[in-house]
Amino acid sequence: MEDIKEKNRYSILNTYVNAISMDDTIAEVESIIKRRIPTQHVVINASKVNLMQKDKELRKIVNSCPLINADGASIVWAAKNLGIPLKERVTGIDLFNRLVELAHQKEYKIYLFGAKEEVIVKVKRIFEEKYPNLQVVGYRNGYFTEKDEPEIVKNMEESGADMMFVAFSSPKKEYWVNKYLQQLKIPFVMGVGGSFDVVAGLVNRAPMWMQNNNLEWFYRFIQEPRRMWKRYIVGNTKFVVLTYRTKAKLKTANWRF
Repeated sequence: MEDIKEKNRYSILNTYVNAISMDDTIAEVESIIKRRIPTQHVVINASKVNLMQKDKELRKIVNSCPLINADGASIVWAAKNLGIPLKERVTGIDLFNRLVELAHQKEYKIYLFGAKEEVIVKVKRIFEEKYPNLQVVGYRNGYFTEKDEPEIVKNMEESGADMMFVAFSSPKKEYWVNKYLQQLKIPFVMGVGGSFDVVAGLVNRAPMWMQNNNLEWFYRFIQEPRRMWKRYIVGNTKFVVLTYRTKAKLKTANWRF
């Protein structure tokens, strides 16, 4: 991963982002799988960046990941304002779907982890019906206690999976994967948030025209305004302020130089 870290990795708002396309990302994941070195993957959006301003441990975990994609339109907007040549938005849900398709094509083994039992069973069935050659070598819902974790991790390690997708919310998924990454011995481990709910049809994605115009966040907001107002109204405002403050600091530093 040295080349991608050196050539395509940019500092942004106390974290990093790899300025690469979806296809470039897929190629990097294949390289990770071939090397068999356990690697944690993350995507960043405004909400996660806001969390990282106060949560130093989360920041450390995210920044240690060799591959960080721009999930949110907010990151694309910030990158443009800060002069970062971000190629495109690589959303977690789209990358997840592309990687499952890749697993079907290349016979990679996958493990699904998280969400409610009925949801993960449905996701497994949907993928297996769509991709007859897909090898789902393990799945586990996201409801467990700490004492269950050794057995869960052992099962994952013994599965022989090439990729694992973890459907927890942030920062739980980042903390959990970081804690057990080396024990899992799975080459590529990716947090996918609420993607299982989307695949299962419990949550609808925004129409394509809204996705193309960076309005997917607004679609989520109007679906669940009471639950999402703090994340999108308060959170996005904080993110905008953070971006402009960073831009002002960069201008001042350049002027002094």
